[in-house]
Amino acid sequence: MTSNFFTPAAENAWREQDWDLLVLFTTAGEWPANQVLADIAQAGKLLDARVGNTLTMLAAPQVSGGRMILAPVTGTDNEYQDVRLFADMGKQAAALAKAVGARRPLLMLDAKLDAAYKQALQVAALGFAQALWQPLEKREAEGLSAALDAVGVLADEQTVAQLSAIEAGKYLARDLCGTEPERMSAPAFAHYSVAHLQDSGLTIRVEENRDALERDYPLMSAVARASFQVARHQPRVVRFEYQGEGECQHTFLLAGKGVVYDTGGADLKIGGAMAGMSRDKGGAAAVVGLMKSLSELKPKGIRVIADVGLVRNSIGSEAFVTDEIITSHAGVRVRIGNTDAEGRLVLADVLSHLRIKAKECVAPELFSVATLTGHVVRAYGGYTAAVENAVAREQGVANSLNEIGESWGDPMEISRLRREDFAKIRDVSDAADILSSNNAPSSITARGHQFPAAFLLKASGLMDNTGEGELPLPYTHLDIAGSATEGDPVYGVPTAAPLTALLQYILSKSSH
Repeated sequence: MTSNFFTPAAENAWREQDWDLLVLFTTAGEWPANQVLADIAQAGKLLDARVGNTLTMLAAPQVSGGRMILAPVTGTDNEYQDVRLFADMGKQAAALAKAVGARRPLLMLDAKLDAAYKQALQVAALGFAQALWQPLEKREAEGLSAALDAVGVLADEQTVAQLSAIEAGKYLARDLCGTEPERMSAPAFAHYSVAHLQDSGLTIRVEENRDALERDYPLMSAVARASFQVARHQPRVVRFEYQGEGECQHTFLLAGKGVVYDTGGADLKIGGAMAGMSRDKGGAAAVVGLMKSLSELKPKGIRVIADVGLVRNSIGSEAFVTDEIITSHAGVRVRIGNTDAEGRLVLADVLSHLRIKAKECVAPELFSVATLTGHVVRAYGGYTAAVENAVAREQGVANSLNEIGESWGDPMEISRLRREDFAKIRDVSDAADILSSNNAPSSITARGHQFPAAFLLKASGLMDNTGEGELPLPYTHLDIAGSATEGDPVYGVPTAAPLTALLQYILSKSSH
């Protein structure tokens, strides 16, 4: 995916012949303010009563390409709806544009909308692009090129440059998340990421030495223990660093869970529950995609450090088992409660390294992004859940993230970390400092997506960096098990959530 997927178009571009189709987003029941386009729509309604209320194709000699898709959005007056209405319509419009053979469509918005819809055109454009993505395996097997040559957007250059950067990152994230476990094994994930970011200006380091991994990432290496014997399945940790121009005002440190395949380990997934577990790398995919977007936009005054732990949770004679006690990178003794709760082990070690790095950074904020629990799907359906430590909650991090996400069609739910969550990780044997998990599925466990955040705080050493600690560090855990895929729950389209919300949050702290 190139950085110029979207192309800015001048105010009167809808009249020009550089484009072969106009896609006009409006609100249902209202004609465009542009009189020429309104006349086209009204003439079309004489032949088709659906015009103005549903997606339709119209002959339009007066516009670029001689044809127009009228895409009216219904529900903007419903207080329980949100800007994702435009993403939905964008996906429908993309499918129609592709079906009619368009190669260079132009996207335009002509509608009266309130402040909640201020990013409506951008959200529609991103939905349009989402619908055009095709799986990497299909593209490689069939030698497919891009679905369209270009997509014009009637907006200023800065807006369209940001759109292109977001889509470039999301495209990469979809490839990483949505690809099967051999094509996107841990080494292959690392290689694909580096290959697509090698000329980005990012600093990138890949750790693949087994001795170093077992020393510095002991919990993650336990998860990887049965995979070390197979070269193509061996784990990796990849660090990406972005340093913006000018004096650094804020630092963002992100940990991404990259379980490239999760069998459940010795606590084997059964009853068909293993299907789709190649998508358990969605957190790492979104983080890498975010770094791609940042490298395109090059915001000033910020520093971003992202570590992704890439591992296959395999079974075999070397597999780690429940009841083992393993000391984390932070020196915390962890009793394994269930080998299928492996993602938090990967994140704990990665977060511990970021915690140490944060001590030398300006205004650091930490995040983890992971397809972590089935419980978050049970609790919130297709939404990201944000679980904050006390420092982040005091600073309103999740509230800010959610407000930004709402406006960009990447919303989330906010979960409160409570005392019961810390009680759940107590090791009753007193042999270990903490317990990694209970031994029941998270989806039927009370507070099943909140208490893993308590584990992450303890196991990573971040619990020492509270409001009373030496260096209070705001930390927000983002569980994307419900939001990482849309459509089919097992093999649907990867969404790259929460890339857009996180990117906009980071940009809000930059000096541009």
